[in-house]
Amino acid sequence: MKNKTNVKESLIHGVFLLFGLITVGCVLLITVYLIVAGIPAIHQIGIGDFLFGREWASTAAEPAFGILPFILTSLYGTAGAILLGVPIGFLTAVYLAKVASPKTKAVAMHAVSLLAGIPSVVCGLIGMRVLVPGIRAMFNIPDGASLFAAILVLAVMILPSIINVSVTALEAVPREYEEASLALGATPVETYFRVSVPAAKSGIAAAAVLGVGRAIGEAMAVMMVSGNAANMPSLFESVRFLTSAVASEMSYSSGLQRQALFSIALVLFLFIMLINAVLNLCLKRSKEK
Repeated sequence: MKNKTNVKESLIHGVFLLFGLITVGCVLLITVYLIVAGIPAIHQIGIGDFLFGREWASTAAEPAFGILPFILTSLYGTAGAILLGVPIGFLTAVYLAKVASPKTKAVAMHAVSLLAGIPSVVCGLIGMRVLVPGIRAMFNIPDGASLFAAILVLAVMILPSIINVSVTALEAVPREYEEASLALGATPVETYFRVSVPAAKSGIAAAAVLGVGRAIGEAMAVMMVSGNAANMPSLFESVRFLTSAVASEMSYSSGLQRQALFSIALVLFLFIMLINAVLNLCLKRSKEK
């Protein structure tokens, strides 16, 4: 009987190891492919002109391939979505995990799950038909398709990830921690924010990391509400993100233009890897303290 158990455990360990190696292999293949496909264009254009050029005119008689507007737009858009989405998602998670009644929590969590299942193109369509005209009318500007509209759409789209993961982390905090805090005279609100939240900070930080990944990698929704124009970023002007630059031109690209799009994908990939590495390093240092 013991031998059979050992054989089953070894088999399960082998299956898990195989799946883990497949995942790592896929990441390595993607990395190698992007490097091979993206480096030639960067070498031909020049890394300085490519990364810091302010003009993108890939189909002009004298093409220009500067992606600085795309990089800055992605940075500003992601930062704005995180600044809006993380506090709202975090506070919502605290309410659902610690304050809301079971019935309210069940209804809210179903709504959050439904929001997570809405395709990005639907979010973009709603934003284009409702949000963009609303911004145009509210701020009296020629066109509501702008960086501001993209930030609002991204903030809504990252909420499900932040709320779900944060609620799970908060519910995993041992009840004894909160009972001890309440016994010492702390109020429920003080207990939630000074005991439960610090105990669940690693899970909440992981939720923020997921939100960052979702905001950076979104393409279709931001392309529909941002105007998709290769301008330097301004809050109420049409802009183009790194992701939407690739998505909007890949279908008809060729030659150096197509290679430059792969170079943009490489920059985006390295950008995401860098952000994840920095956030994971911060989490690791926080755990050590």
